[in-house]
Amino acid sequence: MGHQVRLVPPSYVKAYVKRNKNDAADAEGICEAVMRPTMRFVPVKAREQQAVLMLHRARSLVIAQRRSLGNAIRAHLAEFGMVGPQGRAGLRRLLEEVLDPSSAELPELAREVIQELASKLGEAEARERALEAKILAWHRANEISQRLATIPGIGPITASAIAATAPDPAQFTSGRHFAAWIGLVPRQRSTGGKERLGPISKRGDGYLRRLLVTGS
Repeated sequence: MGHQVRLVPPSYVKAYVKRNKNDAADAEGICEAVMRPTMRFVPVKAREQQAVLMLHRARSLVIAQRRSLGNAIRAHLAEFGMVGPQGRAGLRRLLEEVLDPSSAELPELAREVIQELASKLGEAEARERALEAKILAWHRANEISQRLATIPGIGPITASAIAATAPDPAQFTSGRHFAAWIGLVPRQRSTGGKERLGPISKRGDGYLRRLLVTGS
């Protein structure tokens, strides 16, 4: 239609919506917000970036399913007084002991249930490895992601996530500006010339922030 499309964060528009919320009030607030000279807009991601982010979201979903299955297996076995060490290696050792044909600590019906859950757990782990292999392949083919991986504490997963999520680096004036964009700077409640800094603001992309905090 000949228009230049811009994306505005909803939180920035909310201040311009008067009283009740409806379509007309929202449209008025958007029109008012977009004309502000200091308004910040969301950069549009390329299709390739969106595809890589789908890989990351799928990986997060599979990891959540794997953890849920692992916790369910531990909880069921704990009902029979069978507890194993923490971590994935501890869970594997526990399953080996429980599913050993010579073991008679579990009733046959309970053993069948644990076998079914262990099978689902193995499938989730295989899907996680397959998704990580695809992310690693994209990382090796992307120059920006490879350069990011040279930073201490950043590996292929975090580097590819930053390369796919962050806009043009030229939009950030400094490293602190980037940190503020993902919510890693203190929340401010300053007034009257007095600076009051609190914990990190946790604004921005929570997935990217979690990867960076874990890597650090």
